[in-house]
Amino acid sequence: MAIARPLGMEFDHSWPESAEFLTLDFGPFETAHHWRRMPECDEFVGARRSKHTVIAYKDAVFVFGGDNGKHMLNDLLRFDVKDNSWGRAFTTGAPPAPRYHHSAVIHENSMFVFGGYTGDIHSNSNLTNKNDLFEYKFTSGQWVEWKFEGKRPVARSAHGAAVYDSKLWIFAGYDGNARLNDMWTISLIGDSKVWEEVPQSGDCPPTCCNFPVAVARDSMFVFSGQSGAKITNSLFQFHFKERFWTRISTEHILRGAPPPPTRRYGHTMVAFDRHLYVFGGAADSTLPNDLHCFDLDSQMWSVIQPSADSEVPSGRLFHAAAVIKDAMYVFGGTIDNNVRSGEIYRFQFSCYPKCTLHEDFGRLLESQQFCDVEFLVGMEEKCIPAHIAFVSARSTWLRGKIRHARDKQRDKQLLNFSESQRDKSFSQQMLQVKLKDAVPEAFELVLTYIYTDCIDPTKKNADPMSTKVVLLMMDVYRLAVQFHMRRLEQLCVQYLESAINHRNVLVALQNASGLKLDFIKEFCLKFIVKENTYNKIVMSKEFELIAQPLMVEIIRRKQAPSVRLLLEPHFDSAGSTLEQDMEQYLVSSGKEFCDIVLVLDGHPVQAHKAVLAGRCSYFEAMFRSFMPDNNRVTITIGETVPSLQSFNTLLKYIYYGEVNMPPEDSLYLFSAPYFYGFTNNRLQAFCKQNLEMNVTFENVIQILEAADKIQALDMKKHALNMIVHHFSKVARLPRFRLLSRDLLLDILDSLADEMSDSKLCQDMSSTSICTDTS
Repeated sequence: MAIARPLGMEFDHSWPESAEFLTLDFGPFETAHHWRRMPECDEFVGARRSKHTVIAYKDAVFVFGGDNGKHMLNDLLRFDVKDNSWGRAFTTGAPPAPRYHHSAVIHENSMFVFGGYTGDIHSNSNLTNKNDLFEYKFTSGQWVEWKFEGKRPVARSAHGAAVYDSKLWIFAGYDGNARLNDMWTISLIGDSKVWEEVPQSGDCPPTCCNFPVAVARDSMFVFSGQSGAKITNSLFQFHFKERFWTRISTEHILRGAPPPPTRRYGHTMVAFDRHLYVFGGAADSTLPNDLHCFDLDSQMWSVIQPSADSEVPSGRLFHAAAVIKDAMYVFGGTIDNNVRSGEIYRFQFSCYPKCTLHEDFGRLLESQQFCDVEFLVGMEEKCIPAHIAFVSARSTWLRGKIRHARDKQRDKQLLNFSESQRDKSFSQQMLQVKLKDAVPEAFELVLTYIYTDCIDPTKKNADPMSTKVVLLMMDVYRLAVQFHMRRLEQLCVQYLESAINHRNVLVALQNASGLKLDFIKEFCLKFIVKENTYNKIVMSKEFELIAQPLMVEIIRRKQAPSVRLLLEPHFDSAGSTLEQDMEQYLVSSGKEFCDIVLVLDGHPVQAHKAVLAGRCSYFEAMFRSFMPDNNRVTITIGETVPSLQSFNTLLKYIYYGEVNMPPEDSLYLFSAPYFYGFTNNRLQAFCKQNLEMNVTFENVIQILEAADKIQALDMKKHALNMIVHHFSKVARLPRFRLLSRDLLLDILDSLADEMSDSKLCQDMSSTSICTDTS
């Protein structure tokens, strides 16, 4: 059996494929993405508040400052996450003055509090921003104010603060008159107490305040905030080593990803594993309580769906959040009707290795290994190799073209070769499909989408708004319509609507007219006749060069703009994703294109070489080096022959990344990532969680049988213990009567051991009673 590797580790081929035990932990567990309300802070411990800070130190959350609606605060509260209890932290020395909209960070065994807004908000007197820095030492409970030499940052509040390379970094904020976007840093170690202003370059965020920052991968991330007319929902990344800003822009990538969170302020953002999590804030006069997640690898936003039994916090702003181990704690904030909150919530993160399905298939396309079809594209018949399995899975139109070409090739071989020659020739000859009316560059982008569900038209450093890219994407749109790829068609429409502007609209109009793309043509005409664009466009030199019929149509449209309405393209469905298409292909639509037989304990299972090779280095090496002549492969996982049900589960994971499975399948598949050489241990992580959390008296017999078959000794012991403790229920299950003699004897032995232990406890209790009586 394989042993469990810590979650989050990258795949390591040196990891042992087998070991004596499968190491599992049988709870109790917190459900992934579960919100749980923790004990509220009592008023006698600390007031309800907002605009405070929260940091995590060891097994506790520390809350400092804020305001309760009437007064600013400077108390330090402590919430113990093990005991779920509140208390006041021990402090000595002079603490910072009461304040809110300050910052607090953790470095080694100290908390550092910088700046903020101080004064008496009740009487509206002595209100001022600060630029002082206080250190709270956890080991002694002592507050110490730092004294500086030389220049220092302007006093500010509602700024961002982070720790990197043992330095405190301060960014932006509000100085009482204007929003800022300067940056300062100071070392938190050594004797030097000198501030340094940081020169910034790149695409800097606008001046802003009331925004969060998070540190990950040698970078500081800033999302939204109050920026006046320039408020944005862009995510900015500051690279500490280069001192360089970039705006993470993914709008030009066609992949059907959810949009980023709406612009907001007073929200929180924390980093965990490979993700950033954004919660709460005020978004255009609303207080949303969705939890948004940004994947730093795929650079995609998503909305986290809470588990079914979650206690989701209400929307709020000016709350604070911190991460302890694998959970986020959210405390306080301002909720509806300007009410301060004393609630604290715990959110359970998930830390599964990422799904590599799209990346795996994309690498297969780039490598051009195991290609079995050539597309001859355009009038020059440019040869573009691909794989029948993926192309026929994603497009019914291309599937028909492949089927027609295959039948034509087979008919030709029937005339020219003997039966033995035909079989050999047909298996070796590359299938050819002609697409004379396609543009090669556009077809290559469509192929990329077929394999990865994603197109980046700027991959060659092109401007996404350039005329060249817009025209190319119009060709992609035409192919999407022709190939009946509805989802790609919709993505192209969304892209073109955002990319067409006054500089490229005339060229786009002429191209749409020539390609008979009526919707794009109508969109361009409507764009041209807008009040704010018409004069600039018709007075341009490019307007003089367009065809006369189009020029007339523009003028008439301007004179009678209501004559024609913009015709929206009709999508009869939302289209299908890569996962949905590959699921359908495995179940039904791909049967006619199977080219390999996997033999499982004498049972044949048909599959597709390209899919197997794209996902598993085991099959890639086999098909490249020593492919059996009869295209039949015997299946095992190490020395174990998996059940047919578990192998079908494995195929679901290979084809479309499915990780839901019965617990008994998880036992068989736990070591599959190592044996078959998957990119990472995602499947194993889900198998481990499935076994730890989902074994019940209803499925424990199947677990026992599987554990006994593959000699997972600790899992077998756990199953026997569960059977003993729920014997009256398990013994009535129909499957119980089908157990082997050896397993029934194992159950009897476990029952006997349990009864002996109970008898021993009773004897010891009786002896104790007798002793006390005498």
